[in-house]
Amino acid sequence: MIQLLRVLFLCAAGFVVTSANGQSADGLRGINVLVAYHSLSGNTERMAEAVAEGARTVSPTHVSVKRVQQVTAEDLFAADAIILGSPVYWSNMAGEVKAFIDDWQFKFGVFPEFKLKNKVGAAFATGGQISSGKELTMLSMLAAMLGNYMIVVSGGGAFGASATTEGNSPGIDEQELAGARDLGQRVAEVAVAVKRGFEPPEGRAASSGQ
Repeated sequence: MIQLLRVLFLCAAGFVVTSANGQSADGLRGINVLVAYHSLSGNTERMAEAVAEGARTVSPTHVSVKRVQQVTAEDLFAADAIILGSPVYWSNMAGEVKAFIDDWQFKFGVFPEFKLKNKVGAAFATGGQISSGKELTMLSMLAAMLGNYMIVVSGGGAFGASATTEGNSPGIDEQELAGARDLGQRVAEVAVAVKRGFEPPEGRAASSGQ
């Protein structure tokens, strides 16, 4: 009885209770979060790792962190959520990230079926100065997601998480890393809610062997 009351309390508080096999209490199987990024200096990579750290706080979640050049079609289509990260180059995303987005169509063949439809999407960026185009960079990545019928969310900031890497405090500070973790956590939470909403109750029962 005590254990039952504990489960009910956690559910009422908004927590996702999981079993040993990675399923939630209602039979929902784990979600896959893909964090894809480009990084030369290592700053965007640090943000990517923090985003992944935040996503892992939500159960049941599996997180994959890869450079955009390493992402395969299997990675892309298996993901329930895709979080893109880029440094700011001339107030826009890096060419490598743009090439990766172009690959969605020309290499991975998302059209005409809109294979990324209803996947959760988000973005983060790093830039040298405060007004270096980080918001424009994130909006460009989010626009590509909207064009693919993805469900776009933010976190860690109005358009996503970002960091300023030059100036009086060079490098990424703890507040910026915390914003990245917040973004990862929110994306995972929304992805769980979306998957639960789209998956019929009878499907959950079947997948859990009931």
